[in-house]
Amino acid sequence: MPAPSAPATAGEVLALIREGRATTRGDVGRVTGLSRTAVTARLSALLRAGLLVETVVEPSGGGRPPARLTFNSDFGVVLAVPLGRSRTQAAVCALDGEVLAATAFDHADGASPEEMMPRILGALEELLASIDVPPERVRGIGVSLPGTVDTERGMSLSSPIMPGWDGVPLAPFFDAYGEAPVRVDNDATVLALSEADGLRRRFDDFVALKASTGISVGIFGGGRLLRGALGAAGEIGHTRTPAAAGRTCRCGGTGCLEAVAGGWALVQDTVAADRPVAHVRELVARAIEGDAAARRQLRESGRRVGEVLSGVVNLLNPGAVVVGGDMAAGYDFFVAGLRETLYAEATALATRDLEILPSTHGQEAGVVGCAQLALSEVLRPERVDRYLARAGS
Repeated sequence: MPAPSAPATAGEVLALIREGRATTRGDVGRVTGLSRTAVTARLSALLRAGLLVETVVEPSGGGRPPARLTFNSDFGVVLAVPLGRSRTQAAVCALDGEVLAATAFDHADGASPEEMMPRILGALEELLASIDVPPERVRGIGVSLPGTVDTERGMSLSSPIMPGWDGVPLAPFFDAYGEAPVRVDNDATVLALSEADGLRRRFDDFVALKASTGISVGIFGGGRLLRGALGAAGEIGHTRTPAAAGRTCRCGGTGCLEAVAGGWALVQDTVAADRPVAHVRELVARAIEGDAAARRQLRESGRRVGEVLSGVVNLLNPGAVVVGGDMAAGYDFFVAGLRETLYAEATALATRDLEILPSTHGQEAGVVGCAQLALSEVLRPERVDRYLARAGS
């Protein structure tokens, strides 16, 4: 809450209203300490710009009806693009995070940005047209990639899955959307962000486990997203583990967790056992259909992940571990193994109240998280203030 000695800007007032901390003009004045004149000035700017809606609520009894302030989620849209090794999603979302239109498509492993981005842009153009939203109403864009991401420059730093994307800034591909900011982040971080409207209401400290082709985690600590000094926080898939001793990882090292627990490794093992599959999604589907061997593989993957994740739990003491990604579709099998080793190897205190939960949004978690990534920038108070300054000039 801004202190009276540092009056809230219009952007900060909008944040208060979006968070539900102020719903009337009187609320804004009480929370911020602003004068009535200052409150009127800030709200007038937001109302003129179309960021706020003020409606009169008829009282049940007599008296003057109060006017309620609400954020106008129809002010524009954001685009969400969770990009994967072999499957990519694209969506258009309202400014309250609601998914308005979405699609997904499979593609060749290791497709380059030059191959993929025109296809993604075409899909977004079709989605916008399908709901009659012109490009100029796009306020921001969120993109996720596997591996370590440079969030400042908006590009992949190190991705064994998609090496052709390393060092390629993605913002220039979206020039058709004018000044709409482009935010790029890691897929596990985006999974954690997708829980912002769900689990964060219960947990300020949680770990979002992305169990898919690769293995990584997104981390919330004290209600804040933790990325680490170089954005590499949570890359547990490349932690050395005795279970993978001597096994070569796709990163070029040996002994990584992913070499025995990642979806790509499970696929390799399945093919070697003369049970060919093309992707871990197919292996998970077999497990769900009753394939005993596929179920054992998922459970064993969970066990290996639990061995490494126990150290994360001891270090961070999260209130929950949220499981998402392709292997989460086989949640019961994977988590049975995860629980077995996690609770056995982490400390009793760190696991005493620990909850292991499926991701709130399932297969849509990447879309929801990318939308939240974009919205965190679009509705940042400083950006709102700059927008209002331009609109008023």
